[in-house]
Amino acid sequence: MSAGAGIIGKGIVIKGELHGEEDLIIEGRVEGSIALRKHLIVESTGVVMADVQTENITIKGEMNGNMIASDKVEITADARVIGDIKAPRVVIDDGARYRGNVEMVVQLPDGI
Repeated sequence: MSAGAGIIGKGIVIKGELHGEEDLIIEGRVEGSIALRKHLIVESTGVVMADVQTENITIKGEMNGNMIASDKVEITADARVIGDIKAPRVVIDDGARYRGNVEMVVQLPDGI
């Protein structure tokens, strides 16, 4: 997580499309779609009702939408998640509530 991460605070509600090149921390509510280059963190107070495409996703709060990550999706113990996941690495902590499908997409070297 870079020091210049954007933050959507607890009292903020955003509806629409979010696009960005940097990390994003969501403490409020986002509805729509999210496309980032780096890391998305949904904090324990965060609610995301969106499809997400990014490098890494860490969910500590509530997420409802499909996720595509080029590196990793992590769902922590207190998270509540509904949606399909496509990522090479997926971590679901004990106690997390998750409903959806997981597709472990791994890039194989050429020639295999």
